[in-house]
Amino acid sequence: MSEIVVASQFDPAVNLQLAQQASVRVVDLPPGPLAGLPGDASVLFALPFSKSGNAAAQAAPIPQGWPFKLDWVQLASVGIDYYPPWLFQGPVVTSARGTASDAIAEYVLAAIFSAAKRIPDIWLEDASQWKRQSLTLVQGSVLGLYGFGSIGRALAQRAQALGLRVLAVRRSDAPFEIEGVEGVASLAELAARSDHLVLAAPATAATRHAISHAVLAQAKPGLHLINIARGSLVDDQALLAALDAGRIGLATLDVTEPEPLPAGHRFYSHPQIRLSPHISPSTDHIVQALLDKFLGNLQRFRSGQPLTDVVDLARGY
Repeated sequence: MSEIVVASQFDPAVNLQLAQQASVRVVDLPPGPLAGLPGDASVLFALPFSKSGNAAAQAAPIPQGWPFKLDWVQLASVGIDYYPPWLFQGPVVTSARGTASDAIAEYVLAAIFSAAKRIPDIWLEDASQWKRQSLTLVQGSVLGLYGFGSIGRALAQRAQALGLRVLAVRRSDAPFEIEGVEGVASLAELAARSDHLVLAAPATAATRHAISHAVLAQAKPGLHLINIARGSLVDDQALLAALDAGRIGLATLDVTEPEPLPAGHRFYSHPQIRLSPHISPSTDHIVQALLDKFLGNLQRFRSGQPLTDVVDLARGY
C-alpha cells in the first residue's frame, strides 16, 4: 500500500501525536464543515461538524469533489447527527463507539449518588444549618436504561456491582449481554418502574421527543431523569411541565437541543434541573481513546480487513 495520508481536524499537537503513533503523514485540517481536502488524502479523521441542533450546519452543501477521493472516514464521535447526510454517501465511515462509555457511565453514577445523597445541598456554610436530613440509599434502587449500546453495558455492569436493579429497553430482541439485566416492553413501562431513568439511545426520527407528556404521565413519582444521549430525545416543554407539577423529582441533563441553550432558557434556573455543558465524555483519557480507536482500524485498513464500528444509518451510529 502506498503512503497513507490522513487529513485530521484535531488540534495540530494531537495530529503530531497521531502521526508518530500511526507512522502516517497527517495533514492539519480546520474543524467544522469541510471546505475542501488535500488531493492526496485517503483518510479523513473528522471532528463533529456542528453542535447538536445546528440545522444549518447539517444542511451544508457538498464540497467540490467530495467524498469520492477518500477511502475511509473515521468520526471522533459515536452519534452521527453532528454530520450532514452526504458524508455517509461515499467511502466507509466508522464511529468512535465505546471510546467514552466508561467516562459517561461514571458521570451517570455521580449524578445518581449526588441525587440520593443530596450533594451539594448537605454541605454546611453556617452553624444555623446544622440539622439532620434524610438521604436515600442507592443500593436496591432501580436503574432504567433507554438504549443498551456500549454506554448502557458499561453502566449496567457498574450499577449492578453497586446493588442497583437494572431494567432496559432496546430496539432489537437480542438478549442483553449483561447477566441480570431485565428487559421491559416500552419506555413508558421503564419510566413507571425506574428510580433513575438514563437516556442512552441515538438521535433518530424514532427517538425524537421519546420523553413526552404521555411517557412522563406514567413516570414513577420522584423519577430522576438523566440524559447523556442527545437533547432531541426530550420534549423540553413536557419535561418542564412534569417537573413543575411534581410528577417527577429531578432531571440531570448533560445534553440539550440546541447546544448551548440560549440565555434565559428555563433549564438554567429551574431548581429541579441539573445542567452541564455536554461534558460527560470529557476526561483526560478521551483523546488517547480516540487515537487508539483510529489506530485499531488503521491496522485493519492497511491489511485489507473489514473495519470495526462501521456506521449504520438505520441505527443512528
